[in-house]
Amino acid sequence: MSRSAPSRRPALRGLFTRFLGLLIGLVVAGALIVSMQLPLLHELSSVRVTLKSIPSANPTTPLAWPVVGSAALDIPSLGVLEGYHDHVVPIASLTKLMTTYIALEKLPLVIDQTGPCHVVTSDDVTTYQEMMGLGESVVEVVAGEQLCEMDLLNGLLVHSAGNYAVMLANMVSGTNDAFIALMNHEAATMGLVGTHYDDVTGFSPGSVSTALDQARLARTLMKSALVRAIVIQTSVTLPVAGTVATFTPLLGLDNIIGVKSGRTLEAGGCDVMAMTFSDGSSTKVLYAVVLGQRGGDLLGPAGEAALALANSAVASRLHHVFVKDLVVGEISWDGHHVGVGLTHQREVWWWPAQAALRVSVRVRRFTSAIYRGEVVGQLVVHGVKRHTFTLRALGDLSPPTLLQRLR
Repeated sequence: MSRSAPSRRPALRGLFTRFLGLLIGLVVAGALIVSMQLPLLHELSSVRVTLKSIPSANPTTPLAWPVVGSAALDIPSLGVLEGYHDHVVPIASLTKLMTTYIALEKLPLVIDQTGPCHVVTSDDVTTYQEMMGLGESVVEVVAGEQLCEMDLLNGLLVHSAGNYAVMLANMVSGTNDAFIALMNHEAATMGLVGTHYDDVTGFSPGSVSTALDQARLARTLMKSALVRAIVIQTSVTLPVAGTVATFTPLLGLDNIIGVKSGRTLEAGGCDVMAMTFSDGSSTKVLYAVVLGQRGGDLLGPAGEAALALANSAVASRLHHVFVKDLVVGEISWDGHHVGVGLTHQREVWWWPAQAALRVSVRVRRFTSAIYRGEVVGQLVVHGVKRHTFTLRALGDLSPPTLLQRLR
């Protein structure tokens, strides 16, 4: 018996060692399984961000849409394009905007150039007399006088001379019908789906468009330095006719720089007004378009309605400066918090009368510590433009402990 007891001890030690190894293996395997599940267990799977210092001011001035007719507001540099009762209606002499566009497309011209010239014929004189008898806006001509492209554009845009439009169209295409075909083709190409031209002057009620289409056309036409130089003039001196004044209402007042007006019985008063304004860092241009205005001489009410709309747009704008490293929110992680701020300063403008300022946050999911200066997500602000700001942590935030993760 004394010999058998020692022989059993190694066997017991081997059994204990195998049991201990199995136990350690189970513990390690369990730890691995738990660690693999921790990202699904701890609270970071739903990071909470509370925004602070985001403006919610309301406009003091609503957009002053006209009581009658239709209108549009266009601020190209800020992405604002808004229409009101945007119906297809006669547009009177706004038609001459497309007449000008086609002429410059076919016969390009820059400032200080005169372009090709036209010798006035007896037929041109007859056209002038007939149009004057119908009450159209015209400029006096005599047979044998020479009118160059620059003269025709000046008379067309400043004094809305219908007979100049006819001569310009004939110079470009040979006939008015061929020119009108070009006008309609260009309208389709530009996506002006509510626009159709029946003549080159707009005296025909068959020349129709919408306020939004006219805003788009004016914006495109005003990219030309030559056009901007012409339409800002309050008067122009022409051969034979001498000095004639603009029909564009309020031009030269209240930062108005053009562009074109028109009136007929069918169309009422129409105005495409370009106005400059400052956004605090630069000068920008807005376009206020009104169609179908009534009362008085038609042009006066159209100009007043366009000016009211333009002024209300400027007055209703709001802005907010998002300051670098100013706390705009915080990340909360199992009871611990860290502020987040922007990496760059930026100014945001918006028109609450058009749409409310919308703010959203994109934050990545965290599985480890967050350190000061680390990029944690993005702040997206929808003003008149969409702005994306980078967010970074303004302090350190440690991950939860194992106990916190398992609780």
